[in-house]
Amino acid sequence: MSLFQYHQIKFFMKPWHKFIDNIFTKVFSSKNQNKVERATLWLSMIGFIIHLFLIYAKKFNWFEISFESSLLIDPISAIYTPFSIILIYEIYLLVVNLPRSFTTSVSKQFEIISLILIRRIFADIPKIDLKANWMSTQENVQLIYDVVGVLIIFFLIFLFNKGRSRLPKKPLNPNLQSFVASKKAVSLILLPILIITSCISVYNWVYGLLYLQVTSDINSIFYNEFFTILILADVLILLLSFQYTERYSQLIRNTGFVICTILIRLSFGVSGLTNVLLIISSVAFGLIILSIYNMEENPIEKRREHK
Repeated sequence: MSLFQYHQIKFFMKPWHKFIDNIFTKVFSSKNQNKVERATLWLSMIGFIIHLFLIYAKKFNWFEISFESSLLIDPISAIYTPFSIILIYEIYLLVVNLPRSFTTSVSKQFEIISLILIRRIFADIPKIDLKANWMSTQENVQLIYDVVGVLIIFFLIFLFNKGRSRLPKKPLNPNLQSFVASKKAVSLILLPILIITSCISVYNWVYGLLYLQVTSDINSIFYNEFFTILILADVLILLLSFQYTERYSQLIRNTGFVICTILIRLSFGVSGLTNVLLIISSVAFGLIILSIYNMEENPIEKRREHK
């Protein structure tokens, strides 16, 4: 890039950088993040108490509940509700952290899917039959898949974050500033879309449960749409990155991370062992991509430091 092009980019991009930065700073300010965090805490506690109350109301026939749900059988299922609220907060943090780096965003996606898996364990525990042969019932086997899957995913995420910490620090040049500003714009667009999508998903689930007596898979409510939107957002960021970098390793890394999100999305369309294996393969694929990227990038950085 010539000196003229450098100053031209700086001149033309700086105004809209400031505009995007100002909106992003106001929407995702520390004050607003603290408010969301406090609201999450209170809603989690209130949701847990209400869920627990409904379980005992159904058990002791305090009043009639017009719908049937496996989440109203055992008090342990009440943990499902605060976990669901915490997951919404994690999605909010994903949107906040989206402009930081592709790697940070993918790490947050892995954490979200692991929490979804943990939440499913709390929903499935009441279905376990301890009197039967442990491997003879589908519910018991599914619990084994989920518990082992969570352990493997947790370890893979640990390795992924460890590899992420070894990524070389890069100076903020005009191209990178433009890319960060573009990702901030994507975050600002993504937030209202996710809010609207979540409201529509919850409304459809409640309407189907109360009026149509239809019990859809509660574990996949909203998250099918969420990861579909996330794939589109990741692809958009990937296309934007083509404007600001021509490095093969970085483009392959970013493309690989999009594949990770696609594998997570595919996991919602299947059940049983296939579901867990798809999630594990997503995190493992991301870890391999990051490891190869680190092997290629870090030696270059070390040679530059010695020069």
